[in-house]
Amino acid sequence: MANQGPKFGECGHFRRLKDSQGDQSYAVRRFGDEANRLYGVLNNRLYDNPYLAGDQYTIADMICYPWSVNFRGFGQDIEEFQHVKRWMAELAERPAVVRGMAVGSELSVDVASLSKDEQDRLRKMLYNQRALPAKG
Repeated sequence: MANQGPKFGECGHFRRLKDSQGDQSYAVRRFGDEANRLYGVLNNRLYDNPYLAGDQYTIADMICYPWSVNFRGFGQDIEEFQHVKRWMAELAERPAVVRGMAVGSELSVDVASLSKDEQDRLRKMLYNQRALPAKG
C-alpha cells in the first residue's frame, strides 16, 4: 500500500506527458513495470484472502481500492490479475465505496475537450513547478 501512491502516481504522470516534452520511454517503462509488480503483490495477497488484511474488509482495502481501479491509466491488463479483478468488482458494489468514489466527480474535466491554450495553462500549472522564495 505504501508504494501505490508514489509509484502509480509517477506511472500516470509519465504516461500523460506529450512527446514534445522529450523521450519518456524509460520512465514509462520503469513505472509501468513497478505498477505491474504492485498489482502482482495485490493479486498474490488476494489469492487466498477475500480482502487485503484477511477475512474482513478493512482500512487496507479502503486505501488501496481507489488507486487500483485506474489500471488502464497505468497501462495494466486487469485480466492478468484475476484476484484483484474479483476484489475490485466486489468492492465496487459496496454502497459506501460507491458514495466515496463519487465524491468530487463533478470536478473532473476531460482534458481533451479543452482548448490547446487551456491545456497548456494546466500543464504549466501541474508540471515542473519550483518553490517560490519565502516572503520576508
